[in-house]
Amino acid sequence: MSLAMAEDDSATKIHLPADIDWEMLDKSKFFFLGAALFSCVSGSLYPIVVLKTRQQVMINAIPCFKMASSILRSEGYRGFYSGFGTSLMGTIPARALYTCALEVTKSHLGNAGISQLGFSDASASAIANAAAGLSAAVAAQLVWTPVDVVSQRLMVHKNKYNGGIDAFRKILYSDGVKGLYRGFGLSILTYAPSNALWWASYSAANRLIWSGCKPEGKQVVAAQGLSAAMASGVSTLVTMPFDTIKTRLQVSDREGGGLRGGGLSESMRSLVKEGGLGACYRGLGPRWASMSLSATTMITTYEFLKRLSTKDQDHSFA
Repeated sequence: MSLAMAEDDSATKIHLPADIDWEMLDKSKFFFLGAALFSCVSGSLYPIVVLKTRQQVMINAIPCFKMASSILRSEGYRGFYSGFGTSLMGTIPARALYTCALEVTKSHLGNAGISQLGFSDASASAIANAAAGLSAAVAAQLVWTPVDVVSQRLMVHKNKYNGGIDAFRKILYSDGVKGLYRGFGLSILTYAPSNALWWASYSAANRLIWSGCKPEGKQVVAAQGLSAAMASGVSTLVTMPFDTIKTRLQVSDREGGGLRGGGLSESMRSLVKEGGLGACYRGLGPRWASMSLSATTMITTYEFLKRLSTKDQDHSFA
């Protein structure tokens, strides 16, 4: 299937930009360029992740700008990049797993839905995207959970560790392998439905925006960015409590000096006791901003990357 054929086929319906499936990609170019592009994107958005994490583990709620000022005064600009090296090292293989699972699932399930199960194009696209997001999140969490545990410890307990390797070694020594996968179940509960919901919402929003329109040039990028922001709003509101509890579990430190409480039920009780349901939404602003900015940047970068990585195809946006 060629890109031109995909464009002609989509143009007969609601004029969606051509979807580039897994078989159309040059895999070596896709993964090499993807590592470089997404590393840059992760670096630009990382300070917001630090803010979100610091807010989630505070006993008393602190406004976002006050937290940012405090970090700047006490730690300087480097404080906004605590644990970034560890996060970046894990992001590259995790992102590779994520994109591979995403594209393979979406490509195969999408084709099956349209040709064998009798779904309409819109329904098949939404189902395929939701299933792809679900499988991608589960695959990526095998790498992302240990990276999250180490990088979040560095964000919150910066003075206790001499870098990511030291944090990894101490966590492994005190808690074993289970310590590196603390919050894994909650990560799946947070990111699997979040990704499924996000990709299904993105697909629906994208089709809605392009109903009756024909994409031209940079309008394609704008539509993709708007669809991503809309999907992020829904996903963030639904999964925020899971993310807050997961973060509490992952930064809890048995060596002392940090948040205590090793179990899920204890973390939940402690959080509700501190501030009721509202405590579960601490860091909502930074997380919403992070997810919206990340999703908008990631999806436009991702679609651009796929067009750059097509096999001997014209990858213009026009």
